Amino acid sequence: MAPLQFLLQSLPLLLVAQFAVVGAQVAEIEKASNESLLWGPYRPNLYFGVRPRIPKSLMGGLMWTRVEDYASVQTNFRHTCEQHELDGYGWDEYDVRSGGRQTIHDPANRIDITTEFIKFPGGAHGGSWGARIKGTPREDASPDLRTTLVWYHTLEGLGSLEIESDAGEPGIEGDVVLKGQTVELGDFEIRVTEGEGEHPKTGHPSYDEKPLDRSFAHSATLPDEALWQTKAVLFAHLKTQIDALVKQYGEENPPPPAQVYTIEHAPGRGNFHLIQKVFEGPFEFDILFSSASAPKPVTSADLTTQIKSVTSGFSARFTDIFKPKAPFLKGRYEEFSKSLFSNLIGGIGYFFGDSRVDRSYDSAYEEDNEGFWEDAAEARAKNVAQFEGPSELYTSIPSRPFFPRGFLWDEGFHLLPVIDWDVDLTLDIIKSWFKLMDEDGWIGREQILGAEARSKVPEEFQVQYPHYANPPTLFMVITSYLDKLDAETAASYKSSQKVLSEGSYSMQLHNREAALEYLKQLYPLLKRHYFWFRKTQAGDIKSYDREAFSTKEGYRWRGRTPQHILTSGLDDYPRAQPPHPGELNVDLLSWVGLMTRSIRRIATYLEEEDDATEFAKYEEGIVRNLQDLHWSKDEKTYCDATIDDYEENKLVCHKGYISVFPFLVGLVDKDSKNLEGIFDTLGDEEGMWSEHGLRSLAKSDEFYHTGEDYWRGPIWVNMNYLAVQQLLNVAQAKGPYQARAKKLYTDLRKNLVNTVYESWKETGFAWEQYNPETGKGQRTQHFTGWTSLVVKVMGMPNLDEHVRDEL
Repeated sequence: MAPLQFLLQSLPLLLVAQFAVVGAQVAEIEKASNESLLWGPYRPNLYFGVRPRIPKSLMGGLMWTRVEDYASVQTNFRHTCEQHELDGYGWDEYDVRSGGRQTIHDPANRIDITTEFIKFPGGAHGGSWGARIKGTPREDASPDLRTTLVWYHTLEGLGSLEIESDAGEPGIEGDVVLKGQTVELGDFEIRVTEGEGEHPKTGHPSYDEKPLDRSFAHSATLPDEALWQTKAVLFAHLKTQIDALVKQYGEENPPPPAQVYTIEHAPGRGNFHLIQKVFEGPFEFDILFSSASAPKPVTSADLTTQIKSVTSGFSARFTDIFKPKAPFLKGRYEEFSKSLFSNLIGGIGYFFGDSRVDRSYDSAYEEDNEGFWEDAAEARAKNVAQFEGPSELYTSIPSRPFFPRGFLWDEGFHLLPVIDWDVDLTLDIIKSWFKLMDEDGWIGREQILGAEARSKVPEEFQVQYPHYANPPTLFMVITSYLDKLDAETAASYKSSQKVLSEGSYSMQLHNREAALEYLKQLYPLLKRHYFWFRKTQAGDIKSYDREAFSTKEGYRWRGRTPQHILTSGLDDYPRAQPPHPGELNVDLLSWVGLMTRSIRRIATYLEEEDDATEFAKYEEGIVRNLQDLHWSKDEKTYCDATIDDYEENKLVCHKGYISVFPFLVGLVDKDSKNLEGIFDTLGDEEGMWSEHGLRSLAKSDEFYHTGEDYWRGPIWVNMNYLAVQQLLNVAQAKGPYQARAKKLYTDLRKNLVNTVYESWKETGFAWEQYNPETGKGQRTQHFTGWTSLVVKVMGMPNLDEHVRDEL
């Protein structure tokens, strides 16, 4: 056979072999990234809880209370995050791959608690970890402050877990050791150390039966569905102990609270294990999880060393990525920035369970008739929702006490700062969301997975509907990823082995094969979701006398009522009244435009030329229709469109976030004449402008601060962030509106950051929204979701010549 002929015949085999090698290298990169993400404080609804990203597996958590009197114990027993019960809590420094430190200020229990969580990589099962629990009495605490703490472990699914102890001893002296095994984790050991601190000596006869200088352990076997209800199980158990003590000693001679509120010491095998310690004054102890496949068991000395390393490493990396720029260089801005970002990624959780979905596609849900919302309400009242799943989701959350679950439109905003810190983590979370998509392309806008998640949600809000959309903000993050890919040069790309040896946070960015493979895997899902969006949220242009460039590019949010469009995210923002099947929503058309521009870029990256051409046509139609269908020449703003009583097209204008939406998502060109009216709306003190940020609804609007007043005036950081970003884009490009954009950008950036900063200094929390008159934080406390976008705003360039950057 001739050499050339042989080469040609062998070429397909060579290509297959090459692709196989590349695929194996990419898989190795993804595997390395996932292993370092296995463990974490992935139970953000708890003040401190640990679990792996495994559906049914080992979990741990912390509970505590002051035991100086009988009355306050149950009221002040801490476990799940709750609003308004602490002076402040959250991660001071946290990196999802290495760990960090959380501080909890508990005034009712008169103690400050520090939890430090540290990972130790190595081995075949995701490595080991350690946690240090430290308590410091507050200034108003009594000298002999008594605190009881319960650390617990539960084990769902198959496996074994046992506390080792000497039978018959009244408690465990020294460390408490648990031995366990599961398929995913292999063999492991958990050591709860004796720790440091004094213990109460009560002088009561019951002390001989339960000496408080020892640890008590109680093991049991419970149904899986009861394992998350740890606090309720503990209270039921404590009641049996209290009843026994009352019977033994009578009400005239009860043991003191520190003695009364103790568990029965009954260690052994089971899937539920409580370990209790009682301290007087300050204390410290460790929880050390050692995988048998790791190089060696973790010790407290290892934990001490690694805490110092993680803390210094975080600070150096944070300064490199997010260091605030002028005018945010003095005061506590860097501490503030670290806190908000740490709580954003410290709020990442792993959720697994079933969800409630209503798939009854009858006429009531088509929303094509006038009065459709009444038909939909009647249909919902029939409660035909079914349980689906189970599913799993790896996601950040808006708020640990109030919204400890995944929200689709929040997530895109959450990930905009995260992708600057950890590209691979961000891509993993995006993939997790798109794995939830059904065959049609729908992703539930609120992910309430399992009974524990449902316990935080009123029943009427639990059901998800497959014709309801949500702003597709994940496409913003994908655009950010593409920007980072564009910034990579051919010389900066690295081999898979080089990337793996460096162990970076951006392995799927610095290795081009891995980057392209990720996009190839995601692209079919993005397309399915995109076309589902276009189909289910389509508006009606043809049936009415509407002149527009395209007869297809108009959209209407489904799930509308006279009071709300919850699906839009801007729940009670004023809209056309009454709702009408011919309504067209300018914010929805804007979101579809952002989505189209993003997916077109991906198609271009992947050399899907036909797709890219198709998406470009859609994009042109969207941009043209924003002008034709939604721009009001009289009001000089964008408006929703509806159909009036005479069956004619009508614009409904309420100046605020909706009226500038095309600008907020980057669909208005820097030279567009519309910018004059947009900037007038943004900068008008009777309109959106306030010294604390942009109001959600203009001060001059008739609905300002009316009704629920949720999106009718208050300042929201996510929308303000979009405005700051787009103003910066115009300010940095030559054009007729450059100078005005620069002024608006400089002032808005400063006002927004200082609003969140001053409220954080005063209260110790970030908030869901801010009052436009006072700047005070309001609504949901500890809202470290998209409010954390101020971290990116602080890191944006200073364009004010009067304020110099200080090195």
